[in-house]
Amino acid sequence: MSDFVDRVTVHVKGGDGGNGAASIRREKYKPLAGPDGGDGGRGGSVIFVADSNATSLLDFRFLPHRAAPSGTQGLGGDKDGSNGEDMILPVPVGTVVFTAKGGSGEQKKPGEPLADLRHPGDRFVAAEGGAGGLGNRSLANRARRAPGFALLGEPGEERDLVLELKSIADVALVGFPSAGKSSLIAAMSAAKPKIADYPFTTLVPNLGVVMAGSRRFTVADVPGLIPGASQGKGLGLEFLRHIERTEVIAHVIDCATLEPNRDPMADYEALEKELAIYADQLELPLGAIPIADRPRIIVLNKVDVPEAKELAEFVRPEFEKLGLKTFIVSTASHEGLKELSFALMDIVDEMRERVSAQEKAEEEARVVIRPLEDTTRRRRRANERGLGFDYNIEREQDANGDFWFTVTGDKPERWVRQTNFDNEEAVGYLADRLAKLGVEDSLRKMGAHAGDEVRIGRGDRAVSFDWDPTIAAGAEMLDGTPQVSRGQDLRLQETDGRARRRTNAERRREYHEWMDAKAAVRAAMQAERDAGHWSDPTVLDDPEDKTSLIDRLREDGTIAGGESNDTADSDK
Repeated sequence: MSDFVDRVTVHVKGGDGGNGAASIRREKYKPLAGPDGGDGGRGGSVIFVADSNATSLLDFRFLPHRAAPSGTQGLGGDKDGSNGEDMILPVPVGTVVFTAKGGSGEQKKPGEPLADLRHPGDRFVAAEGGAGGLGNRSLANRARRAPGFALLGEPGEERDLVLELKSIADVALVGFPSAGKSSLIAAMSAAKPKIADYPFTTLVPNLGVVMAGSRRFTVADVPGLIPGASQGKGLGLEFLRHIERTEVIAHVIDCATLEPNRDPMADYEALEKELAIYADQLELPLGAIPIADRPRIIVLNKVDVPEAKELAEFVRPEFEKLGLKTFIVSTASHEGLKELSFALMDIVDEMRERVSAQEKAEEEARVVIRPLEDTTRRRRRANERGLGFDYNIEREQDANGDFWFTVTGDKPERWVRQTNFDNEEAVGYLADRLAKLGVEDSLRKMGAHAGDEVRIGRGDRAVSFDWDPTIAAGAEMLDGTPQVSRGQDLRLQETDGRARRRTNAERRREYHEWMDAKAAVRAAMQAERDAGHWSDPTVLDDPEDKTSLIDRLREDGTIAGGESNDTADSDK
């Protein structure tokens, strides 16, 4: 089994962000220290990097699931959580990253192209790590001096991708099975491909480095093609993706074949037909030259056989009439290989300059400057429709007639992921943010009523709730108890007003109120004393003891509370 893998499906996940901490500093002699909850750490990202030392995607075949480390949670004492390290995954130069669609596992097919890692060092963030949640230290402000909650960390991005390797080579060798392509690359370079005397010996592309004096270029040996390969015959066009990056296409033609209805010109026309069909299905990268415009050369192989040499000399003028450079070679005797190497090197140098100039021109043409009024006009249109610029609201309905309102947008969906719904104060904070963004007003304009279902986001991460516009400010949800008092710290709320500086008018008013209260107390105490409720031990206020409880019992037979003497005796 070959260890060359050029297409794999991988599942990548960025690290989750750490949660923020809700903490209040408690130190001796510092009753007004305030919140000190740290922020959560950012999750690591999964990053693909083009590496010249990587030659295959085999590692991803055995380990298709890759996840970056998550960030840690924030702590009290102003301690932020640590960030998760990015996971750097080396891939061969020439790897193209696609979205995955259809099927499952390795059966998924490439979808939309996301990145083309054509040069060493090219990077692509496959799954971005989640942001860390803010601690209550970062959420505190003048209106919310001691938040009793913190934000949760955001989950990391998670998705399936298809990696497809398109080898970076200067020259592609194409031809029928057993045309001698593997023998040619083995004779011209140090590559050691499998060579045998039966068709389809080459099951995977082979790369070789060819030296032409002090210069060098790379050659790719593509598995053999047959007529009808575009319909899936033979190996089909499965491996032709490896010639998309090449500058030169070399047709290796077997002049010693004994198969009927085979001749060099017919082989060339059949191969060009299959290449044309394949070229129509391509989406070439930036600056790439179309396959039809790439230079061709003809390599008439196996001329060490006398009959083959005669045939090669006979058909050579026919190819030259088509403007094709033709070389007669033998991999067994190495005849014509030196001339072929230098000729290919000259063509490769010319094509490298052409490709470089075309890539530069394409890069300059891709620069797009969008005027500021485009954004202003878009914002104005959104405001005219009563919708926010940072979100979108749609009214959806199913077959049963049930309807709901779906709110989408980066901000509201991110805020929902950051909210701890077990904390009422955090829920109120979310309501404040949505109201400030304009979601509440937009729902009203779209006809939403209290009790209608509202969903924020789509898919598994969507949050559904019954809309209640009375909680627009959030504080109405709280009952005012110290445990859930929103944005309050009992140590910061002094009853005598020392929590803030008083004005002179407030000082004068409080002084007069205090003096009036003292005078009123003195007057009340004097009135009570005059009424006999207070006694002075130096003065005999009741010499005959007329106000005593015993005398009152003797006179009317009752006690305090209206009980009669008989009742008192019966209780005894």
